[in-house]
Amino acid sequence: MDEGKDQTVRTNQHRALPQRLLQLLVLFLVLCFAFSVVSVYLIRHFGVQNEVATVRPNLQPCIEELNSLDRWIRPPSNLLHSMNDKELLWRASLVPRIKKYPFTRVPKIAFMFLTKGPLPLAPLWERFFKGHEGLYSIYTHSLPSFQADFPSTSVFHRRQIPSQVSEWGKMSMCDAERRLVANALLDISNEWFVLLSESCIPLYNFSVIYSYIKKSKYSFIGVFDDPGPHGRGRYNEYMLPEVNITQWRKGSQWFEINRKLAFYIVEDTTFYPKFAEFCKPACYVDEHYFPTMLTIQAANLIANRSITWVDWSRGGAHPATFGRADITEEFMKRILQAHSCTYNDQNSSVCFLFARKFAPSALEPLFLLAPKFLGF
Repeated sequence: MDEGKDQTVRTNQHRALPQRLLQLLVLFLVLCFAFSVVSVYLIRHFGVQNEVATVRPNLQPCIEELNSLDRWIRPPSNLLHSMNDKELLWRASLVPRIKKYPFTRVPKIAFMFLTKGPLPLAPLWERFFKGHEGLYSIYTHSLPSFQADFPSTSVFHRRQIPSQVSEWGKMSMCDAERRLVANALLDISNEWFVLLSESCIPLYNFSVIYSYIKKSKYSFIGVFDDPGPHGRGRYNEYMLPEVNITQWRKGSQWFEINRKLAFYIVEDTTFYPKFAEFCKPACYVDEHYFPTMLTIQAANLIANRSITWVDWSRGGAHPATFGRADITEEFMKRILQAHSCTYNDQNSSVCFLFARKFAPSALEPLFLLAPKFLGF
């Protein structure tokens, strides 16, 4: 009796087990169907597909950027990089070996402002640049402690480069100029480089200046051989053999150079150590380093004159500074007229494109006279 009872129990258990598996399978199918219905509902009513479609395009440019030419020719979006001077000069010295560009390139002028702090004449420059976007770049080098506060609509907004203290007559001044040139070289569209100060103004409208620089066969650096005590008298024989006294030159620090000369400036490791060690006050290195080095390297590319007008008639170690009372119509005529020079080996009366030094108080009268005399 007991054996028969056990056998009946086992038979009933075997029959119950398949029924439970079948119930679980049916429950699983019902859940899958319900999940599918809910998923379709969410996709239709909450736009899941739209989010997926939006994510894919955002990822695509990152993939394209790694393999496209645009990555190499796009100018830096932020000038405040973390490179030190050695790294910056090395990066800027990378030169394309093929002269023809495989893309449409519009050459630009890099306007490089070497300042202590503010740009008091910025409103005049704003008017000068207006309407000529794509033909210029701007770079400012000021004291490291100075924080520019230009509005986002200004052409000077976020154009300040990493800087260090620079002192007149010392190598740190040349370092600042090299720093400006090197940062400007990172934009492959910059073809010409103009060094200016916060006291400079343009003497013509943008179109005239752009055409003058573009069509010139030479770069404009003031270079001359001064046999007197303030010229050759500053030469140190320890600069041999790299620099001979017959190669020693003097000139204004305010220059305009093309891209080739800019590369000579940032890649120089031959002349720089000599000038840094053996040209110290009363040898004012900013008056000799670039004129001498570039004359040795590429004398045939230099016009041997500056395009920045200054007035030394008052005497002293620095040129005259002009304030509000000085800015008259007669003064403007004096700057623009009665000059003679050579341009592309031909006589010309248009010799200066910029002028200095102008005090902040000169802004208002300059702003009023600019349409009549400066053309903007």
